Amino acid sequence: MTEHSRDTPQFYLTAPSPCPYLAGRSERKVFTHLVGERATQLNDVLTHGGFRRSQSIAYRPACEQCRACVSVRVCVDDFRETRGFRRVRQANADLIGDIRAAIPTAEQYSLFRLYLDSRHSDGGMADMTVLDYAMMVEDSHVRTRLIEYRRHGPASAVSGRGQGPLYGVALTDVLADGLSMVYSFYDPDQAGRSLGTYMILDHIVKAKAMGLPYVYLGYWVEGSDKMNYKSRFLPQERLAPAGWMRVEE
Repeated sequence: MTEHSRDTPQFYLTAPSPCPYLAGRSERKVFTHLVGERATQLNDVLTHGGFRRSQSIAYRPACEQCRACVSVRVCVDDFRETRGFRRVRQANADLIGDIRAAIPTAEQYSLFRLYLDSRHSDGGMADMTVLDYAMMVEDSHVRTRLIEYRRHGPASAVSGRGQGPLYGVALTDVLADGLSMVYSFYDPDQAGRSLGTYMILDHIVKAKAMGLPYVYLGYWVEGSDKMNYKSRFLPQERLAPAGWMRVEE
């Protein structure tokens, strides 16, 4: 009998469930576990193939009659900042994004809870407890970081950290060729700042400073209002059957 190594990925298929993006459709996912010494390398390979990470699971859609979910990554070196993006950056010029170890805090969970209750009260994450949040952050066998966004303070120029209340948080994987935005949330009472857009812009800046060519945004779903914003970050590459295809407009 052949024994499979802990480092050899085994893939599984979920049962059909309602699609969260397109009404009247169902979804299935193929998934595997990201564990063992090769988890980081496996996460890189699978992300290149259109997978996303959730805790120690890598998954991608495997719907039988739908291919609407398309993996998207922003081309960092050629990114074009529009007038609207410049306005967003200016509106958040008083913020600084501090890259920290993936350690959950009560302050983060309070903001996470506020964000869910305001923006996604009927979503699949609506019932997440503080322990669920801690698992989301800590259950990772790859290189994962938290980026906390706070206002500049007197000591920020030296420490590189903001001060005062938390405005936003991004859970981000550092890949060999980019930053992968796993999940982000922010203060819903700061609508004028467009914090969701700003955090993506800041990741593009951070990726460029780190010499990484891409920022992975997850899935873009044509026809889903929830995902339309991802198409604005150009140029970008979208994963097609023939491989990653560049989109300019």
